[in-house]
Amino acid sequence: MTDLDNDAHDARDENDDLDGHTIDELSDYLDRGRTPLDPSIEGSPGCRIALSSLERLRQISKSLVEVDAAAEAPRNDDWLGGILESIGREARAGRDIPLLPPSPRATLSVTEGAVRGLIRAAGDRSGGLIIGRCRLDGDVTAPGTPITVSIDASVFWGERIVETVDRAREAIYSALLKHTELTIASIDITVHDVYFAQVSDQEPDDAGDGSASNEGGAL
Repeated sequence: MTDLDNDAHDARDENDDLDGHTIDELSDYLDRGRTPLDPSIEGSPGCRIALSSLERLRQISKSLVEVDAAAEAPRNDDWLGGILESIGREARAGRDIPLLPPSPRATLSVTEGAVRGLIRAAGDRSGGLIIGRCRLDGDVTAPGTPITVSIDASVFWGERIVETVDRAREAIYSALLKHTELTIASIDITVHDVYFAQVSDQEPDDAGDGSASNEGGAL
């Protein structure tokens, strides 16, 4: 199955992979403090991956909202909508990625959605940026096939883009090395936007005002 075929499969099976729930429903569920407990959400791997991503995004974006309010400058929310769309798409199961079984009679695998959730978590927690879209390019179902991780990201104002991207790449590679058996050829991170994370009078050294691409080779 090609990446295009897989994307089409994901689009058709969105509700199946999230057990019939949408990102809007999961967001409302978080607003209620996950009460009353919904077994259909808590029992869904895809929903739990999406919930974790939503919770991290809320923590990160809280400071952005506070800065916008202090500056009295309304923010275009298209960027947030794009991230939410990516979270919903990537939380879906996707392809099965094989793992080396402990016994010849056993078959183990991890879903592509779980791996994308792992990548998003590692990138977000590395600090200084927000992960947008994440793709696994290559045949993840064939062990040993070189895989390229392609990521779109936004950085916070004042962060050194190259250092921030390198830190995220290292965190993502470490997570993939620990939790998967994928052969990672490169982790390519493209920065599209810069957002305020805190009020500062100091000009950043290399934030720039356009897109920046920092593509890593094999790690």
